[in-house]
Amino acid sequence: MYEELKKIVKGDVSVDENTLANFSRDASLFQVRPAIVISPKDAEDIKNVVKFVIENRRAHPELSVTARSAGTDMTGGPLSSSIVLDFLKYFNVVKDVLDDGTAITEPGVFYRDFEKETLKKGYILPSYTASREICALGGMINNNAGGEKSLIYGKTEKYVNELKMVLSDGKEYSFKKLNREELSEKMKQIDFEGGIYRALFGILESNYKAVKDAKPNVSKNSMGYNVWDIWDRETGEFDITKLFVGAQGTLGIMTEATLELVKTKPYFSMLVIYLKDLRGLPELVNKILEYRPSSLESFDDHTLRLSMRFLPGFVKLLGAKNLLSLFLRFIPDFFTILKMGMPKLVMMAEVEEISQEDVDLKIKELKEKVETLGFITRVAGTKAESDKYWAIRRESFNLLRHKVLGKQTAPFIDDIIVRPEFFPKFLPELYTILDKYNLLYTIAGHMGDGNIHIIPLMNLRDENERMKIHPAETEVYNLVLKYKGSISAEHNDGLIRGPYISKMFGEEVFNIFKDIKKVFDPNNIFNPHKKTDSDWKYSEAHIVRP
Repeated sequence: MYEELKKIVKGDVSVDENTLANFSRDASLFQVRPAIVISPKDAEDIKNVVKFVIENRRAHPELSVTARSAGTDMTGGPLSSSIVLDFLKYFNVVKDVLDDGTAITEPGVFYRDFEKETLKKGYILPSYTASREICALGGMINNNAGGEKSLIYGKTEKYVNELKMVLSDGKEYSFKKLNREELSEKMKQIDFEGGIYRALFGILESNYKAVKDAKPNVSKNSMGYNVWDIWDRETGEFDITKLFVGAQGTLGIMTEATLELVKTKPYFSMLVIYLKDLRGLPELVNKILEYRPSSLESFDDHTLRLSMRFLPGFVKLLGAKNLLSLFLRFIPDFFTILKMGMPKLVMMAEVEEISQEDVDLKIKELKEKVETLGFITRVAGTKAESDKYWAIRRESFNLLRHKVLGKQTAPFIDDIIVRPEFFPKFLPELYTILDKYNLLYTIAGHMGDGNIHIIPLMNLRDENERMKIHPAETEVYNLVLKYKGSISAEHNDGLIRGPYISKMFGEEVFNIFKDIKKVFDPNNIFNPHKKTDSDWKYSEAHIVRP
């Protein structure tokens, strides 16, 4: 197989042990060793690989092809035992950033490099994640990423105008939003593309109410396929890009994306709010949201205690000269804790405007409103001041995992979302479950959305620890569904949450997902064991054993 692929691929084809080992892991708790890693040079290489898989599938039923960019996925999404396509090496060009605020990019471009190019024109893609320094555009699109600014700007799905995809017939197609007349013309085509439009329209039209009703009643969701935003009877708009975004490469291979950007706002300030308990949380969140913050983030007392414990680890992150200078930055927080005790929750409301005067006025008004509710606040008006809170929010877990001996990251309940008004009841029940399993964990998240991230640290060499994963996640997910939330807001489902898709959406909608998968990928050659054919036994067998 290796020699055959070498003949049809201009890029790199590798079966080197180190390469296979590197591509067997992502940021999840899983390990799946690929058979071959290919770095395609162009779309022709990808088409040739897909055709090879199609032609040889009968003789080799295990053959499949899975796309991968930066490998920061926390669900095992880009892991495969067959062929993995590496987009970082050659598909890493920002093709254009236009004056109208659109950008054309390949999937292997790191977000940090993409942003450098867009900022030259005064634009940004605001759906970036906390892993913005190491993630790539392909992963952001295929996971439907969201992050710190999703509260006001939304997720990646909102910014995808057009996608080029290689589908299961081995050909490349371009997809964008169509009006009713354009859709009709596509459906008349007597080819693979026309068949896709006819079949997909038929599924969505015949199940219109069930599809629309299935949309989770929360601000963010990455579970299953985004079927509810494709077809709109009232407007006549039909947009298949909504389906590909967040599909984790299970319907085709993305080769290029055209993205819509937003203008940057250069001035910002942050209001930090300390909560003694959670009783006033819904009212507080609603009051803050009136001021349209660009971010409303949080971290809990677990995270704060651990951050204080490992404070020296922040010296380099925050560019402090030494531990003393860093300690001085945290003096106001220490005094606050002495005064009120350890806060149950720390919230960060960041506002952005086009002038410093507008920022100052908004922060002043917000501070006054929040304090009338009885909360202690302080303004972090400079970048140095706000950076320390962002460091706790973004980096404390990474620091912690390097400090706790014998423990590994185990992101299996890392992306749940419920509406914020449920938090006073939801969070105590959540803590009860986590403590029941004696888990070491921190909680942080996007409080304005009700999206929180829990990533336990576990000794995965210990069978007793590994045995906690499935029952603990089942209890947490049941709790989330009890409060009408989603078990994946922005990290997608992959190997860890895929087995729960039918539980979340019900069998009727899950069968719609399966029907759509068959339309695009009838032989299941794209990224198997994800979305519609996930199985916990398969996932469990691939939990890493360090």
